[in-house]
Amino acid sequence: MTKPNTIDASITPIGSLEVLSQFEVSKLKQAGENGLYELFRRCVLAILNTGSDSDNAKTILQNYPDFRIDIVQQDRGIRLNLYNAPADAFVDGAMITSTREMVFAALRDIVWTESERKNDLSEQASGSAITDYVFHFLRNAKMLLPGQQPNLVVCWGGHSINEVEYEYTKEVGHELGLRRLDICTGCGPGAMKGPMKGATISHAKQRILNARYIGLTEPAIITAEAPNPIVNDLAILPDIEKRLEAFVRLGHGIIIFPGGPGTAEELLYILGILLHPDNKEIPFPLILTGPKEAADYFKQLHEFIAQTLGYQAQQKYKIIVDDPIAAAREMTTGMQLVTDYRRKAADAYHFNWKLHIDPIFQEPFHATHDNMAKLNLHKNAPVHLLAADLRRAFSGIVAGNVKEQGINLIEEKGPFEIHGDPEILQPLDNLLEAFVAQKRMKLPGSAYVPCYKVIA
Repeated sequence: MTKPNTIDASITPIGSLEVLSQFEVSKLKQAGENGLYELFRRCVLAILNTGSDSDNAKTILQNYPDFRIDIVQQDRGIRLNLYNAPADAFVDGAMITSTREMVFAALRDIVWTESERKNDLSEQASGSAITDYVFHFLRNAKMLLPGQQPNLVVCWGGHSINEVEYEYTKEVGHELGLRRLDICTGCGPGAMKGPMKGATISHAKQRILNARYIGLTEPAIITAEAPNPIVNDLAILPDIEKRLEAFVRLGHGIIIFPGGPGTAEELLYILGILLHPDNKEIPFPLILTGPKEAADYFKQLHEFIAQTLGYQAQQKYKIIVDDPIAAAREMTTGMQLVTDYRRKAADAYHFNWKLHIDPIFQEPFHATHDNMAKLNLHKNAPVHLLAADLRRAFSGIVAGNVKEQGINLIEEKGPFEIHGDPEILQPLDNLLEAFVAQKRMKLPGSAYVPCYKVIA
């Protein structure tokens, strides 16, 4: 294998952490040296690999074993010295501006925020404590803009989609941008990049100079799926559950494009929340859309929801096939309902405080063989709790597909086993087999080897 080109460089903050006291710099340096360095190194390496055609965290780390970072304290603030960094992140020796911004966003989130808040939140915390944590995290990242009317559309979808589906996400993003809506995604490639790319053109047409392209991720995901360069606001949440809560607290509506297990996880997460009785009256536009070639995909996903969560869950979303304008108009109409409700309820525009999130959706789920085997996938479970455990099943599959820890567990112990009622597991198995057949599990390349077994 050809050794990748590398470069040594020294960079100072841009976008985050530009103005710091000597005491703050000292704390940052100390935190980076006391246990968080390796996590920071991995996230920065992923950011420097923006545009990579790999979705395997282990492979990216193995390609740059000698990459390291020195956090340097100086009177003017902080400096990062990078050694053996991927050369593609630089132009004539200077780091690309968007990449530099994201590097310091990673420093802010992983080192600064974690060192500031680690004593305020235990692993077992849930409910209002988690929501408060997410609020402070987003506020520290300067993502909360009080006074601005609801206009942020969260776009979910697969990182491994075909060219037709990718072009469709760009068309939808273009129509959203023409209606002056901003975009928030998981920040990676595929359906996370397309809407942002489409919106950049329409925002330029509308002469919108302060458009937001927000990327929300977490350490295990960003190391496998490098952020796309359009992102101008990046936040790296501590785990997938806080990342998902950040999406629904920050966003005002959601569009879901075709995808694989990660997209199914996201759909089940928002459905489980919207199905909770306390959220019955809260408007939250949810649209599933894709090109005509994806019609069968949405049909199968719709049937899966019917067979597992039932008719009530199907009423929480609309499916719009091959019509970007209709999807954007539907979202615009939904945004107005959100605005009217929040004004009437005296709820904040910038953070969805009134949405109730059951603790089962907030508790971190660690994808181990034991935890995957214990999932409560039974027909007699309350519908929102069944949605929670189905979400966890897909989360585990994502971990086994692309996250380093999950990949290592599969290599050591074999596939995860998923148990439950046949009435739940058969539709689940059918959907997963369709994802494999449609190459939605990982980026194109070698043949997919399942990291799971569905056992009725």
